[in-house]
Amino acid sequence: MRWAISGGAGFLGLHLARRLLADGQAVRTLDVVPLEDAGLEASVEELRGDVRDPADARRLVEGADVLVHAAAALPIQASREAIRSVNVEGTAVTLAAALEAGVRRAILISSTAVYGVPKVHPIAEDAPLVGVGHYGESKIEAERVAQDAGRRGLEVVILRPKTFLGPERLGVFEILFDWIREGRRIPILGDGSNRYQLLAVEDLVEATVAAPSADVAGETFNIGATEFGTVRSDLEALIAHAGSRSRLRPVPARPAELALRSLELLRLSPLAEWHYRTAHRDSFVDVSKAQRLLGFSPRLSNAEALCGTYDWYLQNREHLRAAGVTHRVPWDQRALGLLKRLS
Repeated sequence: MRWAISGGAGFLGLHLARRLLADGQAVRTLDVVPLEDAGLEASVEELRGDVRDPADARRLVEGADVLVHAAAALPIQASREAIRSVNVEGTAVTLAAALEAGVRRAILISSTAVYGVPKVHPIAEDAPLVGVGHYGESKIEAERVAQDAGRRGLEVVILRPKTFLGPERLGVFEILFDWIREGRRIPILGDGSNRYQLLAVEDLVEATVAAPSADVAGETFNIGATEFGTVRSDLEALIAHAGSRSRLRPVPARPAELALRSLELLRLSPLAEWHYRTAHRDSFVDVSKAQRLLGFSPRLSNAEALCGTYDWYLQNREHLRAAGVTHRVPWDQRALGLLKRLS
């Protein structure tokens, strides 16, 4: 079977491509940046291009059986227009190309950001969609685009993963790991008693691989860890694993939200509205539908995923690239750097 992956040089794209190659599948990827992985470059058909370009999208899906549309602009990219251009227009162009090429099934990687900040947990797939910030709003629109493609004959499956991490995941987690490595005090919004579900990238890969063969065309699935504690307990487990002197420092949530919102608008903080509006609240989804229909059975807990990713960070931190705006590179800490020096 031939798999086409948009956003193939992204964090999920790399892990998915490696798994598919190990299973003997043919893989083609498309991204605006290179894979920068010698093993993958020797084994996949790597295309350089933009999902918003119809010609590039057609090259990606030509002869493919399955499309995984994972290309996305992240909240840190700030501009509503930039985020919407990739996440909505890019989805429309790529799925239109897949429909025209006769691709059997397309899997859209969405996000639980589509739920906004709900008060009822666990969150089921039929919960209201009220996206937080430009990113959450764009993902809701992208899902509507995918559903429209489904009505026109393309088999579409939508996956809504929680924040996922694992080896090679940096971004906002690199900031946390950097502070823990240096033994800094770690500010948390609120008292840390809220439950915040994460997801190991390897478990997301398993769900993605299961989606093409299951009888689930037109379905939407939440994907998240089934074992997770409170923010405090999971971070304390990470600090203990790291052997760090770090301690958690609770910060009143509302004033912190207002301060971070101001810094975001001034482009002085790498944290987007989605990060700070959900950090001190419960945030966990119901994954029973994926368990029932996809055979989803996550292996790693929040703490295990955090500790494994931290270990990879320690082993590779000397070789990290310059700061950028993807999950695979560190993020510029900006105003948070001052807070770090005071911690």
